[in-house]
Amino acid sequence: MGVAALIRQRLGECSPAERRVARALLASYPAAGLGTVAALAERAEVSAPTVLRFLSRLGFGGYPEFQRALRDELAEREASPLTAYRAAERTGVPPEGALPRAAATLPEAVAGTLAELPQGELDAAVRLLADQQLRVTAAGGRFSGLLAHYLVLHLMQVRGGSRLLPRTPVERTDMLVDVGRRDLFALFDFRRYEEPTLELAREVTGRGAKVVLFTDRWLSPVAGLAEVVLPSRVESPSAYDSFVPSLALVETVVAAVIDRLGPVAGTRLKAMEAAQQAFGGA
Repeated sequence: MGVAALIRQRLGECSPAERRVARALLASYPAAGLGTVAALAERAEVSAPTVLRFLSRLGFGGYPEFQRALRDELAEREASPLTAYRAAERTGVPPEGALPRAAATLPEAVAGTLAELPQGELDAAVRLLADQQLRVTAAGGRFSGLLAHYLVLHLMQVRGGSRLLPRTPVERTDMLVDVGRRDLFALFDFRRYEEPTLELAREVTGRGAKVVLFTDRWLSPVAGLAEVVLPSRVESPSAYDSFVPSLALVETVVAAVIDRLGPVAGTRLKAMEAAQQAFGGA
């Protein structure tokens, strides 16, 4: 688990002063933790001993250990497929082949993702996504956009009021111009985090919209703006991070949304089937 994910997981156990430290870290992560103890204490408007008590609650033996963890995490966050490929070149291709690697890696990554997910975060995400008073807009990056599309296709069928943010400027602007407090954004952002996703989150939250973030265990910078953060593991049998655990998480969220909607989901599905027949699959 990354440091930011650990902070969010332990937030409920903290005193009010410690929560100010946590929020200061998450609001400017990881930069806020790379300065001095005094600087972090000033940013959080607490004392230096409060900062150290908070880090002790997280399991760190002191500020240097905490900063080492942040620096190690930064190196992992910035890793690219090329970095992983070159590392594999140096060590050589594992002799067992891709299929055994996948069989060993992917099930464990999925199981770990679901086991480490805080129940409270899942419940909060489902509550928001099932709220039909909220209009859902999903968006992702070059690859994670596929997950955003997958989520929206399901929400269209079971609750309606859901859409995928288009990439073309005119359509995108038209969809965003009226964003406000009745909007919910499901954003997907994974390491080598994409600046446009962060800019989008800043803009929509500034207008009163809420954000549910799907990300990796190191947490996208969007986490500091999100109402709910749902991290996934990304271990993979190749040089590319895997979205298999994230897809499993999306399907878990969809299942929970259907459970929460109850008969409403069935009514919507029936209406969708009838409309499909009426319009000839158009």
